[in-house]
Amino acid sequence: MSATLPPPINRLVAAVNGGDSEAFLACFTEKGVIDDWGRRFTGHKAIRAWSDRESIGAKGRMTVTDVAEARGEITVPADWKSNFYSGPSRYIFRLDGALIGEMRITGA
Repeated sequence: MSATLPPPINRLVAAVNGGDSEAFLACFTEKGVIDDWGRRFTGHKAIRAWSDRESIGAKGRMTVTDVAEARGEITVPADWKSNFYSGPSRYIFRLDGALIGEMRITGA
C-alpha cells in the first residue's frame, strides 16, 4: 500500500468486516453521503438503509489493496465480497474532521 488508512476509514473497514452497523454509521457525519455508482444516500437513515441491503446486511467483506491521497481525497481500491455484489471496487473518501463526509464507490 502507498499509505496507511486514516483512522475514520480504518474504523469503517473494521465495522464492515465485523458486521457492526452502529460502528459503520458512527464513521459518517450526520449529513454524510454515500454515492454508490451515482446513487446518492444522504444522512444516517439513508446510509443505514443502503448498508442493510447492500453492505453489512449483505454480509460484506472489504479487503483493502492500496491507499492513495491526493487533492483532499483518499482513494482506496479494495476487493469486495457480499451476497449483493462481489468484485473489485474503488472507494473515494472525503473526510470532514475525524469523520467521513463522503464515500463514493466506483468501478475499479
